[in-house]
Amino acid sequence: MEELSLADEIRAFVETMVAGAQTRTRYRTPLVGFAAADDPAWRVIRERVNPDHLLPTDILPGAQTVAAFFVPFSYRVVTENRRHFYVSPEWVQAYVETNALLEDICRGLERLLADKGIWAAHQAPTHNFDPTTLRAPWSHKSAAYVAGLGEWGLHHMLITARGCAGRFGSLVLDAVIPPTPRPNAMYCGFYRDGSCLECVKRCPVGALTVNGLDKQRCYRVCLETDMVYRNQFGTSDVCGKCATGPCAFRPNTDD
Repeated sequence: MEELSLADEIRAFVETMVAGAQTRTRYRTPLVGFAAADDPAWRVIRERVNPDHLLPTDILPGAQTVAAFFVPFSYRVVTENRRHFYVSPEWVQAYVETNALLEDICRGLERLLADKGIWAAHQAPTHNFDPTTLRAPWSHKSAAYVAGLGEWGLHHMLITARGCAGRFGSLVLDAVIPPTPRPNAMYCGFYRDGSCLECVKRCPVGALTVNGLDKQRCYRVCLETDMVYRNQFGTSDVCGKCATGPCAFRPNTDD
C-alpha cells in the first residue's frame, strides 16, 4: 500500500475528525490547503490589513508551512439561519461547537506531527482579538486565503469551493509541504460583475455596504446575540446573516 504524503495525512486527519465530531451540528466535507511560511502574502497582510498580524515564524520559530482548513456547515444550519427572523439557535450552536472542534483538530494534529518529529503550533480559533480594534494577531481566514482555499467576498468572508458558511482553522509546522495554488477566479458575484448584493441586503443592522464593513456596528449585533444565547450555548457573539446568501455553499459564479 502506497504511503500517504504528509499533506494527505493531515487532510485525512481533518476529514476524520469532522466526520466523527460528537456535535449536534452536522458538516459537509472539509477543505485543507497549505502555504509556505515565507510566502510574501504574509507580509502584505501585515502591511495592508493589520500591522500587528503575526508571521508564521512568530508563532513557531523555524516554521516552514501553514496548514489551513475550512469546516463547512451543513445545509440545514445555513437554511435555518437564512429563514430565522433573528440569529437562529442552530447557527449559534454551530459556531460554539465548531470552535471547540477546531481546537480539538489542531491539538490532535500537533500530537500526530510530534510523533513524526515535527513541531507544530496554533492560535486559538476565536476570541483572540482586541475588543477595541477588533483585530486579531492571527487571522485564520487570511491563513486560508494564503493557503489557496478561496477568494474574498464583499462581506469580508473567504469564499471557498464549498462556500463561506463555516469556520476556519490553521496550524503552523516546521516541515515543508508543497503549497496549494491560489484560485484564479472571482468567487464573489459583486466583485465579478456587480450582480449580487445579497450579503448587504441580509445584514440586519446595515453594517455592511458596498463601501465597506463597519466592524463596530457588526460586533454590537453579535454581542446582542450573545446576551440572548449565552446561557444556552456559552459565548455566542455571532450573527452570520451575511454568510447565508448564494455563496454560502459554493462560489457565486456563472458556472
